[in-house]
Amino acid sequence: MATRTLFGTDGVRGVAGELLTAELAMRLGAAATREVGGGRPRVLVIRDTRESGEMLEAALAAGIASAGGDVLLGGILPTPAAPLLVARYGLDLAAVISASHNPYADNGIKFFGADAFKLSDATELAIEARLHVGEGGAPVRPGRIRELHGTREDYLRALEERFHGLDLGGLRIALDCANGATYRAAPAIFRRLGAAVTVLADVPDGRNINAGCGSTHPEALIAAVREGGHDAGFAFDGDGDRVLAVDRHGRLVDGDELIALAALHLRSKDRLPGGGVVVTVMTNFGFHAAMRGAGVAVVTTQVGDRYVLEELRERGWGLGGEQSGHIIDMGFVPSGDGIASALLTLEALAGRDLADRDAMDKLPQQLVNVRVADRDAAMASPALSAATAREAAALEGRGRVLVRPSGTEQLVRVMVEAPTAEETAQVCSRLVAVVEADRG
Repeated sequence: MATRTLFGTDGVRGVAGELLTAELAMRLGAAATREVGGGRPRVLVIRDTRESGEMLEAALAAGIASAGGDVLLGGILPTPAAPLLVARYGLDLAAVISASHNPYADNGIKFFGADAFKLSDATELAIEARLHVGEGGAPVRPGRIRELHGTREDYLRALEERFHGLDLGGLRIALDCANGATYRAAPAIFRRLGAAVTVLADVPDGRNINAGCGSTHPEALIAAVREGGHDAGFAFDGDGDRVLAVDRHGRLVDGDELIALAALHLRSKDRLPGGGVVVTVMTNFGFHAAMRGAGVAVVTTQVGDRYVLEELRERGWGLGGEQSGHIIDMGFVPSGDGIASALLTLEALAGRDLADRDAMDKLPQQLVNVRVADRDAAMASPALSAATAREAAALEGRGRVLVRPSGTEQLVRVMVEAPTAEETAQVCSRLVAVVEADRG
């Protein structure tokens, strides 16, 4: 069976102007539109705040229109707005131009189908095939390109409808918008629900997205929450599909804890379909222990929100996510949604202090990303395989080791969990040294 070479775990992603050129964006737009087929497909295009976004938006729209699709430009919006708007307007396809948490020089294109889910592997493979063989046949009448006004308000209205009973009056909340796609929407919905809001990283200039801010760099938010007397803080990533939290003491709360809070809350309200939750191999052992104790079933997938989503769909379950802060609540939207997840956290707390959370006890964990020339070659190293096996055997029954390649960057991710922080750091350091010695 053929495999995808262009699409990764989250669409097509690379350095804008190098791998992801205007020409490729145009061809992708045309190929995806032809693959959807059927008359004049209506295609939504949204983007984040990267400086290359406007170029890729224009090229992608041109490709869609050249294949006979009508383009609706939704402007700067969080990724989860795409499936929401597809469902609300009955659209045929949506494209999101973003590289999520990556640096500004990168960009990407990912698609959502008419069912509001990301395109399947098979559909992405078919789009790639169209790129390779080119397009023949009779010419089509070009589609139109126009702005779709009111998209942010539509997204905010959907959030208001979902969290209509949530009163944030009296809470002081800090938000780090990563200079990305949430910089307008996140403060707006928190204020509408009554919170007093302090906003960080909400002045995008095209190059400062994720730069020392957001969920990948929460240091500024931690300081702001601790020093400003806030009740909690939330850090989003560049495209707004993930979130991390900070309690009033400045302690970071990752996706594992947020999912645990949400799972117990939704089950108590009889809103946890199937009585289970889907997580990934990165999820802390403490999460599994807590869910076993609470009688909540857990299924584990490989890393990537698309795999979590696939498992949710197959089982008919409603909640899943990743330690990184991708949290999917199928009762709202079939995508990670950082803003909705932050509000779900506050809903789950029901007035309690985030600092007093007790949904799970975490095993000490350390994750180090090691940049390499070729992640596949690095993972094939016999020395790394031997070292990983040795450390895993030493931790058997007490902790675990996970060494894996990034799905989007030339990185090897080394993760260790052990009974103490000291042992965790020691094991992680030894494995990182092995990767660095043979990084290529």
